[in-house]
Formats: sequence, structure tokens, C-alpha cells
Amino acid sequence: MFGRIAGRYDFLNHLLSLGIDHYWRWRTVRLVPPAGPLPILDVCTGTGDLALAYDRAAGQKTQIVAGDFCVEMLEIGRAKATKIGADSRIEFIEADAQALPVPTDAFQIVCVAFGLRNVADTDQGLREMTRACAPAGHVAVLEFSTPTWQPFKSIYGWYFRHVLPRIGRLFARESGDAYEYLPTSVGEFPQGEALAERMRAAGLAQIRRYPLTFGVATLYVGTKAVST
Repeated sequence: MFGRIAGRYDFLNHLLSLGIDHYWRWRTVRLVPPAGPLPILDVCTGTGDLALAYDRAAGQKTQIVAGDFCVEMLEIGRAKATKIGADSRIEFIEADAQALPVPTDAFQIVCVAFGLRNVADTDQGLREMTRACAPAGHVAVLEFSTPTWQPFKSIYGWYFRHVLPRIGRLFARESGDAYEYLPTSVGEFPQGEALAERMRAAGLAQIRRYPLTFGVATLYVGTKAVST
């Protein structure tokens, strides 16, 4: 499914979010800024937008590994990085989030944007992200969530369940099922304290939550403990 929509993925993301997805990534790299010499790992990178945002935030001085299981998405990400001269700093790798082919305790930040709910085993994905993170480093999860403020909650719910899938079908054509899958996957994915508790179970502490755009998306940030 992701391979089929890869060519229209960026366009539809920006269209369906009214361009706000740029802001969500911009906010993520400012709430969880790069610091120090260790590299950054972007899990379920898709076409690499969060990895590219971290490259800009790091002043093009930090190595970034961007992993995804969809080869078609990775090819687009590589092309985007090459276009801006970031291909020497961002390494795109084919990777299963449940068994990341990266060393332990190696990354200052391990992040994922709108991809964790697509991992078959959420808890295993969080454990792998935590394993890869360096002690005192941060794991950041940016994900869709359900707004709670009325009347915005009702208006957004109607758009998300009825309008968004129709626009997706119109532009994605034979791959429109991906945009019917989106509301379903968001509705089934743990949110708020439920996801925070799973992050704690994976070995993270000091979980912070940052609702974005009236709660349409939420950034979850946890810190990996330093071994004593």
C-alpha cells in the first residue's frame, strides 16, 4: 500500500493537512533539538521529511540515519536529500522498525513521525527505539491524535472520517484505500496516557506530551535512563 502511494505521498500529506504538517515537524525539532556529536535516527522515515528537518535544525553538522521498510519511499527521500546536498549527511536504509539494524545506545535522538501506528507491534517498536537511543537521549513520537475541544472535535472528526478519504481516493486513484486506512488506524492507536504508559514500559522516563493544533497531533517525548 505504501509503495503504491509513494509518488503522491508528499503532495497528499501537505494537501490533506492544509500544510500544517510542515509546522508539526518544525515544532518537533525545536522541542527536541539536536545537541552533541551523536547521530540522529528517524524511524519509519517515509520520504524523509523529519530527517531533512533535523538536518536543517542541526546546521547540517549531524549525521542522520533514516530508516523505512518501503523501498519506494526511501528512493524519494534519497532524491530529496541529494537535491539539497544532504546525501552525505543523511543515510537512508531499508529497516524494519521491530528489528532495527543499528547499534545499541548510539543515537542522541530517535524519532518517528506518523509511523509508529503502522508498526505491527507498537511495544516492540518502542523497545527498539529505546534500545537504539543513547543513555540520557530522547525518543520522540509525533502522531495523530483526537482533539477534545468542542466544537472543533466534531468538525475535525467529520472531516477526518468523511472528507479526507474522499480526497485521498480522488488523487491517489487506485491507492485510495490508504486514506480510508488512515482514520481507522488513528482511531485504534493508543493516545494520551495510554501511549505514555507504553513508552514507560519500553524503558523511557520523564514522558512529556505536547498537543499540537488543538490536539490534531501530539508529540510524545521520553528520556532514556542512564545506567548506574
